[in-house]
Amino acid sequence: MAARRDVGAALRAGDDTAAARARVQAAKVAVGERGTPWWEQTPQERRERWEKGLEDRRGD
Repeated sequence: MAARRDVGAALRAGDDTAAARARVQAAKVAVGERGTPWWEQTPQERRERWEKGLEDRRGD
């Protein structure tokens, strides 16, 4: 949700939203809203996707 709030804040400020939108995309992929559907992945593949999403988020 923080990334979504950042998109809104950037829009209101007239700033570039690209970085915040990239964070929204990464979060949605990590939780399975985008990319390979979670039900088509093995439990190990889902876990790896979640862990990668957390890893990427820690870099912010």
